[in-house]
Amino acid sequence: MLATWLSLALGPVSLPLLDTLRAGLHLAGVPVHSAGLEQAEMILGQIRLPRTVLGLAVGAVLALAGVAMQGLFRNPLADPGLVGVSSGAALGAAIAIVCGSAFGGLPTLLEPYLLSICAFLGGLAVTALVYRLGRKDGQTSVAVMLLAGVALTALASSAVGLFTYLADDATLRTLTFWNLGSLNGASYQRLWPLLLIALGVALWLPRRAKALNALLLGESEARHLGIEVERLKRELVLCTALGVGAAVAAAGLIGFIGLVVPHLVRQVAGPDHRVLLPASLLAGASLLLFADLIARMALAPAELPIGIVTAFLGAPFFLYLLVRGRP
Repeated sequence: MLATWLSLALGPVSLPLLDTLRAGLHLAGVPVHSAGLEQAEMILGQIRLPRTVLGLAVGAVLALAGVAMQGLFRNPLADPGLVGVSSGAALGAAIAIVCGSAFGGLPTLLEPYLLSICAFLGGLAVTALVYRLGRKDGQTSVAVMLLAGVALTALASSAVGLFTYLADDATLRTLTFWNLGSLNGASYQRLWPLLLIALGVALWLPRRAKALNALLLGESEARHLGIEVERLKRELVLCTALGVGAAVAAAGLIGFIGLVVPHLVRQVAGPDHRVLLPASLLAGASLLLFADLIARMALAPAELPIGIVTAFLGAPFFLYLLVRGRP
């Protein structure tokens, strides 16, 4: 709640917290005295509200995907990018940015979504290939998936490097900023696909909390407890691909949320996924909003890419956790 309130109130043009609350209530249809709040309502309704909602959705989805991957690989150092969804989305975005003129025959309705669609499909395609490579004789090998994810991530990254080399100055700037992640330019038009997927992920994953708890014991133990392990793996990979693909498509590449947030919450709340999943959802959403505040205000009126901020915050903190945990 505090992160949301501050995200709505603070920025290059800061609004008094009380005016922010009153303007927000008025926009929501609550009858309050709104004289002199026209500017606050315009800033809130057209710029900061969609940006804040985007940050909440992206942070929540990335954190939930991190929990899912750490449960799947039974490793607290696992990251959603291990299944190739982030690198695939980056490749899809690079194709859309550099080769955008080749999509000139698209319907006018789809043109604003071209970058997001390509990024989303790229993430799904690479994840599907990683999952297919990990399947053999009706079984899914987590170790093979991990190695396939590493290999395909490197391949996709090299392809992105090729498109970066071929890009002209204008497209190179666009591609670079997209790869660094940003909530800038958020709009209600860009929000609704992500919100639908984020809602589905947030509703589905907690229903599999007990199965994830059982999986922590090992695959054979989980089977003895009545868990359909192969189905669970397939659902976790699909959920991660959809959630992270949609988040990356909407906001670009934002690192460390899916890695640090579940690890931090696990230190506080323990490994029980019935608590870990909702706590990570809230922590991921809050952390991304605070990172966005820093991105907006550190060099105001200029704006830092949020991926830089999350890396500066996440990497040292994660190193501290690793050093503290050493015997």
